Parts: sequence; C-alpha cells; structure tokens
Amino acid sequence: MVRKIIKIDEEKCNGCGICANACHEGAIDIVNGKAKLVRENFCDGFGDCLPGCPMGAISFEEREAPAYDEAAVKAAQEKKGLVKDMHQCENKMMKEMEQHAAGHGCPGSRFMTLKSGNQEDIDPGQDMISRMSTHPSRLMQWPCQIKLLPTQADFYNGAKLLIAADCTAYAYANMHEEFMKGKVTMIGCPKLDEGDYTEKLTEIISNNDIVSVTIVRMEVPCCGGLQRAAENAIKNSGKFLPWQVVTISRNGKVLD
Repeated sequence: MVRKIIKIDEEKCNGCGICANACHEGAIDIVNGKAKLVRENFCDGFGDCLPGCPMGAISFEEREAPAYDEAAVKAAQEKKGLVKDMHQCENKMMKEMEQHAAGHGCPGSRFMTLKSGNQEDIDPGQDMISRMSTHPSRLMQWPCQIKLLPTQADFYNGAKLLIAADCTAYAYANMHEEFMKGKVTMIGCPKLDEGDYTEKLTEIISNNDIVSVTIVRMEVPCCGGLQRAAENAIKNSGKFLPWQVVTISRNGKVLD
C-alpha cells in the first residue's frame, strides 16, 4: 500500500539516537552509527521522531510500504515491559490525582483555581517601579504543566485554552497580558517530556466545555510536536472550535 512514512537522510544523521528514543513503536534503530527505519510496519507515520532531530535528517514521504501493524507493535512493547510500566505509571498518576483533588499529596501539584487571572489591578497612575512590582500574574489555575493537569476540572468550564511551549514565556516579554490573560494556561516541552500530549489534550477538549484554543510555540523544530499534538487533539475531539497558532522567534518577536 502507498502511505505516509518517515524518511531518514543518513548523510545528515549524526547518530545521536534522539529519534530512536522518541519512537515509542520501536521502528528505528541505530545501525553502524546511523539511524535506520528497520521496521516499516512499526512506523505509524505520525512523526514523533521528527521534531527532536537536531540535524533535520527526518522527513515524511509517501511511498509503497507495509501497513502499520499495531498488534505487532504492542507485542514488541510487551516483551520489553513497556506496556506494563505505562499502566503502572498511569495507575500511580490517577491515585496521585485523586489525592491532590482531595487536598492531599504533593502541594506543588494540588489543583486550584487562582483569582489573579482576570483581575484588573494595575493602577495606571503608579510609577514604573511600582507597576513592575505589582504587575499581576495572569495564571488562572494551578498546576499549569500539561503532565500534571487533570483531564476534568471546574476551571475548564467555558475556558479558552492556551497551549504553550515552556520557552515562550521567557522569549516573549508580554506573555501574561497578550496570551495568558483570560485563558487556562497549559505548558509543556515535547523535547523534554516523555510521551505524546495528544491523548491527554484530546480528553481535556472532549470532556470539558472548551470554547477556543490558542497554541503558542517557538520557531524551533522541536516545538512542532506540541503544535501537532494540539491540532490532533482538536481533530480527535470531534468539536469545531476556533483555534490559532502563534509562533515566537528566539529573539522574542511574533512571527505569525
């Protein structure tokens, strides 16, 4: 069958192995110091391996290839104990979430709605130093890391979602006022976090009254994973939501 599948340029590849680690299906191995697509039937064509490649050696192509074999992938994962570990991890996270919702567990990840997100508490008559010291945070809820956020919570009701890459708040000076204000902020880094955000974001959008989604990413390729996860989550939810993507340059400019 003809389908979309990844292509690895061995001349560009430096053998770092980031793509092999990012491919949860196990389609890629490092052979003689180069990444190779050794199991075409394990490649789902989603490209989790693509954004992390520092050499830009991975791309998509459409060609004749065996169909994606999900059963074979799961069997291989079970042999490695990955599925069992994932289930244990999920169960642990669910128990922790229940504890946090009940007011127990780690205080740093306890769910709460904050009041500062929409407050208009800046006095235009203040001098610059005073304004800097009292400038309000626009964070509307805690936690804000995608990995720690629950899939259902009161603060999602009627919410505008901001799905942002970690680095954007440091690169763009006015992040709070222009993007975070009035939105539930969710941050993550697909290069540093393990796994894909798509499933969790899909649950959040599907199971709550979300009214819009704004995706803010950096211009660097690894941020493509965050954008794809958010876009796929919107599509998978079956909802027709207004959404937009904003890209921030490394010197703090809005590119689109």
